Amino acid sequence: MASARLYLDWNATSPLHPAAREALLRALDLFGNPNSVHSEGRAVRAAIEGARRQVAALTGADPAHVIFTSGATEAANMVLTPDFRMGRTPLSIGQLYYSAIEHPAVREGGRFAKTDTTEIPVASGGVVDLDALRALLEAHDKTSGLPMVAIMLVNNETGIVQPIKEAAEIVHASGGLLVVDAVQAAGRLALDINELGADFMIVSSHKIGGPKGAGALVTRGEVLMPRPLIHGGGQEKGHRSGTENSLAVIGFGAAAQAAVAEFDARNQAVAQLRDRLENEMRAAAPDVVIYGADGSRVSNTTFFTLPGLKAETGQIAFDLEGVALSAGSACSSGKVGESHVLTAMGRDPKLGALRISLGFSTTQDDIDKAVAAFAKIAARRRSAGEAA
Repeated sequence: MASARLYLDWNATSPLHPAAREALLRALDLFGNPNSVHSEGRAVRAAIEGARRQVAALTGADPAHVIFTSGATEAANMVLTPDFRMGRTPLSIGQLYYSAIEHPAVREGGRFAKTDTTEIPVASGGVVDLDALRALLEAHDKTSGLPMVAIMLVNNETGIVQPIKEAAEIVHASGGLLVVDAVQAAGRLALDINELGADFMIVSSHKIGGPKGAGALVTRGEVLMPRPLIHGGGQEKGHRSGTENSLAVIGFGAAAQAAVAEFDARNQAVAQLRDRLENEMRAAAPDVVIYGADGSRVSNTTFFTLPGLKAETGQIAFDLEGVALSAGSACSSGKVGESHVLTAMGRDPKLGALRISLGFSTTQDDIDKAVAAFAKIAARRRSAGEAA
């Protein structure tokens, strides 16, 4: 009988949290349209507004400032636009500046023309170069409109935490707007949109144990807002039309509530598991390179290179050992290609890297299995090298 598989790709997607599963099952009986005024519609509306409060608590925001979307990619496309309004007055954004390690959903530039986007370099340690950001904003042509800056709080490949508060000071001193992708930070760092200084924050349901198909754009206020991406019936206060995906939103809210309630215990346990994993990886293969190990990272992520082992080969080898992990981001149609994050850090992307990411149900036994698989693959790599 084949042994059970081991899932260590939580940054790609999280298994459904039990609280989210229960909320989804209860929500199956809420069949009304949330925009209807009858009792059936009001029941669904009440559940959605409850979820809005739960996501607001996760992000330190006012519930009125949470706009539900179909996911983080839609939220990014919604906010990354040159067309804004301050109240009823049109306001133009002249240039989008994004860090070189951003997720493809941000790197594509949303609704900006490619000529109106500029990449911000990162240092070799994987942290955005604040001096370069300052220089770019000082050179910004203010006659074209305000600058917008997009910097993720936690990198999805390395787990490295970015200096968002410091970046916010630089951005706001230039009169610009700051968009923060907090998809990988939610549930792993304490979030407060006001304390961080972000003008807009993006979060995703399925990264924290909720169902796929829900995300949110969280704002600091309601005066300065992007032109809607989806027009129609005026749902979400006119910011995002279309009947809400009530099931996904309700599950999202339950997962957000669980992430807040379990925050300390969950992250402490995961950090201990991750540290043990990395110590045993180094013991099995002293030449393993673990990116960001000397800096600030979230507690669940190990992004590593095993010299002589290509990322694609390594991913297949682990899969054959029953371990699911990834080679960087899993959000590019299943492609295993060179990591733009490694390139931005000045590393050779041809070396490739693998990402192990842990979650709320990862156990000590899981780490034992992961280490055993790693040691076996590392030994085969050494044997192949000696034979060559």
